[in-house]
Amino acid sequence: MWADKSVFYQIYPLGFCGAPKENDGVTVSRIGKIGDWAPHIQKLGAGALYLSPIFDSDRHGYDTRDYRKVDCRLGTNEDFAQVVEILHAHGIRVVLDGVFNHVGRGFWAFRDVQEKKWDSPYKDWFHINFNGNSNYNDGFWYEGWEGHFELVKLNLRNPAVVDYLLECVKFWVEEFGIDGLRLDVAYCLEIDFLRRLRSFCDGLKPEFFLVGETLHGDYNRWVGDGLLHSCTNYECYKGLYSSLNSMNLFEIVHSLKRQFGPEPWTLYKGKHLLCFADNHDVTRAASILKNPAHVPLIYGLAFGMPGIPCLYYGSEWGALGEKSQGDDALRPAFDAPEWNALTDQIAAMARAHRESEALCYGDFKDIVLTNHQTIFQRRTDAERVLVAVNASDAPYTAHFDAGCGQAVDLITGKLHDFGGGSELPPCSVAFWKCEKA
Repeated sequence: MWADKSVFYQIYPLGFCGAPKENDGVTVSRIGKIGDWAPHIQKLGAGALYLSPIFDSDRHGYDTRDYRKVDCRLGTNEDFAQVVEILHAHGIRVVLDGVFNHVGRGFWAFRDVQEKKWDSPYKDWFHINFNGNSNYNDGFWYEGWEGHFELVKLNLRNPAVVDYLLECVKFWVEEFGIDGLRLDVAYCLEIDFLRRLRSFCDGLKPEFFLVGETLHGDYNRWVGDGLLHSCTNYECYKGLYSSLNSMNLFEIVHSLKRQFGPEPWTLYKGKHLLCFADNHDVTRAASILKNPAHVPLIYGLAFGMPGIPCLYYGSEWGALGEKSQGDDALRPAFDAPEWNALTDQIAAMARAHRESEALCYGDFKDIVLTNHQTIFQRRTDAERVLVAVNASDAPYTAHFDAGCGQAVDLITGKLHDFGGGSELPPCSVAFWKCEKA
């Protein structure tokens, strides 16, 4: 699967393009800005772009009105088709947000139910009780997503709903040539629906990628043969920043060993989960980390650990954003991409990940671990890479059997000699490719 050896880049289009918060019904072509950033995304080393919702919605994109129409605040279907063409020309695949658990109150089928009640042919598309009432005084009760009644839950046990959604996916592939889907709140979706979607997409386009938004629990419920190819690794997301803030790298390494270690009870060995330092729903990495010098380290861990790294737009140059300030603070419209020393480091890590078989496919083994330092091994039959992180403000010399005399740091290109111990500068990360596997 192409995604297993890729680096993802995420954009939240409505915020990124500076669209109005409410759908004002006015068509303005803003989405071309994404195409303008294609050279930046390519230079950064990302081979796939994950776009948060782009389809017609009430407000924020996750309240869909029409799955077949690009939101007028972003432009037209033709505008987006041109963007995809530009991205593909830069070697960047496109993954769209598939919001299939719920729709907005402005969704055409729900509006038909509001108008016709029992006489609507779409009343069974939702979970409706005509003996109750909603907070909006619709004259009937319906199930909303986790108590948010502006998000109307779809009935995925209704074959007509599933058929409609699959036809929309087919439309997106034929109209835009997309390469995959990120499934919003995949943990809420019916497993039978996921299986049907996977089978449909397998026959629709070779290597069509499906990644689900999952929080906690056993990711094997959603990822595997006949299910999704991947899911979001929120367990390790928390461990990435928390272990650095508490100066306790045992936390993240414990999670990595539990998920990918050599023991027979390891949970996700061989699976490629989506790993990230931040996204459109959480505080940005540069804001959540207590020590600014740790920002490169969180990306060193994310690019060095098993999984598919995903970067959130703006964070590659250290943009700030606090969840406590609301979603808008996390989803800004930057005038243009920036490039600084952090961006250089992240681009080097992306290149290393993309070009290293061990970093893409290797197993995980803990080599050195203290509260402030970790060295772990990623290994395949053909290649071995040691990922070394020193979170301390002081240099650290690690004494261990590296199994080889020298190694090349895939980030800097410099030769590293293991003789006499391996010195790690303060707040540093290295990807040492050993001279023999």
